[in-house]
Amino acid sequence: MSDQSSKERVLEILRKTDIEINGDNPWDIQVHNDNLYKRVLAQGSLGLGEAYMDGWWDCERLDQFFHKVLKSGLEKMLSLPLILEVIKAKIFNLQKKSRAFQIGERHYDVGNDLYQVMLDRRMNYSCGYWERASDLDEAQEAKLDLICRKIGLKTGQRILDIGCGWGGFVFYASEKHHAEAVGITVSREQAKLAEILKSDLNVEIRLQDYRDLDESFDHVVSVGMIEHVGYKNYRRFMEIVHHCLDDNGLFLLQTIGSNTSGISTDPWIAKYIFPNSMLPSCAQVSRAAEGLFVMEDWHNFSADYDKTLMAWYENFEKNWVKIKWNYNDRFYRMWKYYLLSCAGAFRARKIQLWQIVFSKKGVSGGYRSIR
Repeated sequence: MSDQSSKERVLEILRKTDIEINGDNPWDIQVHNDNLYKRVLAQGSLGLGEAYMDGWWDCERLDQFFHKVLKSGLEKMLSLPLILEVIKAKIFNLQKKSRAFQIGERHYDVGNDLYQVMLDRRMNYSCGYWERASDLDEAQEAKLDLICRKIGLKTGQRILDIGCGWGGFVFYASEKHHAEAVGITVSREQAKLAEILKSDLNVEIRLQDYRDLDESFDHVVSVGMIEHVGYKNYRRFMEIVHHCLDDNGLFLLQTIGSNTSGISTDPWIAKYIFPNSMLPSCAQVSRAAEGLFVMEDWHNFSADYDKTLMAWYENFEKNWVKIKWNYNDRFYRMWKYYLLSCAGAFRARKIQLWQIVFSKKGVSGGYRSIR
């Protein structure tokens, strides 16, 4: 296909939206390299993202651009490279134990300085709860409080956080409820900083894969971690949680969710942001938990992730001058693209944010939903 016919094809696709090439609206794209059209048609979302990283195009408001693209369903026309990701996921167990630490090395170990300037004061790298919050710190504090209330955390109970990050939840549980808390992570940099931050709290931070757990806890939580588990391992994950959870305890799972069942993720996200990741669907979570747990509560507050991502982006943009010496301009464009494209995806309701509460045998008298 010639450069001119490629451009005409892209213009035809964009007619489904009010996005213009070199237009005046903040969501319009400004093209700096006419090879962009052919690249996007050949490589789909991977080519679109890499072209942005290479400076081939710009957009004043990437979040609005992606909201319009995804709301119009245009991503379906840019999904050809996804076939390769699906084939890989079918043939290989991309999240097997020998690969467990890859996500830590590739994403969470990228630099504690980055996350310290981007996240809230407790360094929560997951969706905040904005119901009555006015800023990011309040939203994340409210999310931690919500989790504790949903599981009915009592003073002195022993709690496990699978995928604890920099310790935000386990520190909160120990500080506010005097819980004995254990947090596990596959990120060496997270574990290193969490050890420094925990002070004298009754918290243990471990560099450990979930498949090595074999002990008992009053409650288990996992916030934003199952996205790295993979569809071939969902059942095993649930079995391990079931094994570790006290018969009268509750398991709270917070996850980004997909509207449809898949086995892979967007090619650009897989290559640059979250390798070996995928988002579970309602059906996949339910199948994995079937026969092991009673689903007590399912709470969707995905619009709050749009707000959280925009707050992270605002912090990242404001503080870039403080950390840019440790990165480069291509990383800056990559990270901006990541945060704002995800914000647009949540705004378009293409992806969701769920908190799900499970019990082993059903809560006697019924579970009262907490918001």
